[in-house]
Amino acid sequence: MNMYQHVAELWEQPKENLGPLWKERLIAWRREPVTLRLERPTRIDRARSLGYKAKNGVLVVRQRVSKGPHRRTWAGGRRSKAMRTIKALRKSYQVIAEERANKSYVNCEVLNSYWVAQDGRFYWYEVILIDPLHPEVKADKQLSGITGRGRASRGMTSAGKKMRGLRWKGKGVEKARPSRRANLRRM
Repeated sequence: MNMYQHVAELWEQPKENLGPLWKERLIAWRREPVTLRLERPTRIDRARSLGYKAKNGVLVVRQRVSKGPHRRTWAGGRRSKAMRTIKALRKSYQVIAEERANKSYVNCEVLNSYWVAQDGRFYWYEVILIDPLHPEVKADKQLSGITGRGRASRGMTSAGKKMRGLRWKGKGVEKARPSRRANLRRM
């Protein structure tokens, strides 16, 4: 087994395998800011599998998202007392983390993200960001293709595509493509 396989095995059950280090990390991370840029990824195996490279123009950010219903607030006219239908968002915590990390680093694009930890109050995700105008990224064949603006907010990342229902094909998901809204417009 190579090093990445050993690291991946540890992260299958991190609470049991990492022991007291897991608890110490969570205590420290709760005190840190919501969005924090890191020197290197916590889960190197997962980051590398999602496209991370240790070069200039590629950065990793740890994003904290609070648990609970992330509800869309009422913004309409008339009396809010009479209009109490507040629907929960159809976004996962991971998609919310990607969008918030992208808001903090406006000049970068979200490549991908992965779960790092969770407790009773928060989820933590590490988001891989790319500066598309950096010379080293432009020279890289694999990373230079990511130039679109607002990948995270348009649901173009892996977590975003999962949220939009694009992981499945065929019977039962006919109305998911090209998007749910576009499919409604066809009628």
